[in-house]
Amino acid sequence: MGMTMTQKILAAHAGLECVVAGQLIEAELDLVLGNDITSPVAIHEIEKMNVEGVFHKDKIALVMDHFVPNKDIKSAEHCKCVREFACKNEITNYFDVGEMGIEHALLPEKGLTVAGDVVIGADSHTCTYGALGAFSTGVGSTDMAAGMATGRAWFKVPSAIRVVITGKKQKYVSGKDVILHLIGEIGVDGALYQSLEFVGDGIGQLSMDDRFTIANMAIEAGAKNGIFPVDALTEQYLKEHSKRSYKVYEADADAEYVREVVIDLCTLKPTVAFPHLPENTKTIDEVGDITIDQVVIGSCTNGRFEDLAAAAEILKGKKVKKGVRVIVIPATQQIYLDAMEAGFVRTFIEAGAIVSTPTCGPCLGGYMGILAQGERCVSTTNRNFVGRMGHVDSEIYLASPAVAAASALTGKISDPRA
Repeated sequence: MGMTMTQKILAAHAGLECVVAGQLIEAELDLVLGNDITSPVAIHEIEKMNVEGVFHKDKIALVMDHFVPNKDIKSAEHCKCVREFACKNEITNYFDVGEMGIEHALLPEKGLTVAGDVVIGADSHTCTYGALGAFSTGVGSTDMAAGMATGRAWFKVPSAIRVVITGKKQKYVSGKDVILHLIGEIGVDGALYQSLEFVGDGIGQLSMDDRFTIANMAIEAGAKNGIFPVDALTEQYLKEHSKRSYKVYEADADAEYVREVVIDLCTLKPTVAFPHLPENTKTIDEVGDITIDQVVIGSCTNGRFEDLAAAAEILKGKKVKKGVRVIVIPATQQIYLDAMEAGFVRTFIEAGAIVSTPTCGPCLGGYMGILAQGERCVSTTNRNFVGRMGHVDSEIYLASPAVAAASALTGKISDPRA
């Protein structure tokens, strides 16, 4: 029986010729990731273990991004804990104020993840790196601790859903619309503990930023991971960003899939997820009249350069609707610099938006954009659960940067094509 792309990567890292869905394996890790919220728990756990240091100082990444710059004493103490641990163990890839970025944008940019890797991270959106042809998945902080100590982790080999992307993408349709459409079709538990494996001639229509966005939100369909085949565009990205060697894995022709879903880019429209689940999707022409109070453009899902470019194109020379708060958050320092050089930052400020240092901030209701009771936000983030961005009686509408920018101008959820 053939193996999927994910199964081949896991088999190789477990030292096995083949694996099957449901099999329990122990695999070697290429990278272990933590942030300022999840790492302190892992650090306290590793301190209880009878181990000396960490398994490899170059294969751990600690990124201070959720409440950084620190918003209060508790967040400052968390960062201090991680900072001291990183110093003590001489962690190579420790990123703090001035160097940090939102972790799932920063690690690929720094070349720390490549095709064929097995990566775990104490953050659910670690599945982002599947865009590069890696197996990456979120774990709990105790699993992160074990990974930092041993360089290994237990996995149950996932079965897979084959997602065939075909056709040509239309203007103002992006990776965010692709993944929202998919989640709307299969539901938030439609891929529970399964691998979403993307294939098809339409993948060539998707930029790397599109692919990062799609892989990032695989978890919102319950998936263990999302993964793309390695093509010329992937290899170009890897060569530009990383000095590490990589390995390309391809699914066998007789690989088994539990189901197949086809997405035709030709018919795809800008898509919005209504409160309070990412599966509550409507196309932009089905939205109706929804007034908003705030727009957030950023996060590990949509804070990359192309996302800012899409928003800037729509906002250039125009003004945000009075009474609407617009917060733009470049995902890394490099993206911030590139946005400055491209003139996007001036465009945002002149339009009436604010531009923040890289941070997860508002995405998880941390800071930099908390919602009050009854307020509505169009956000390019990944979750719109009850109370996710503030008050339990607030509402979050997930959308692409293009929809978010168009909505900022009108004060209601709007079609960027109009």
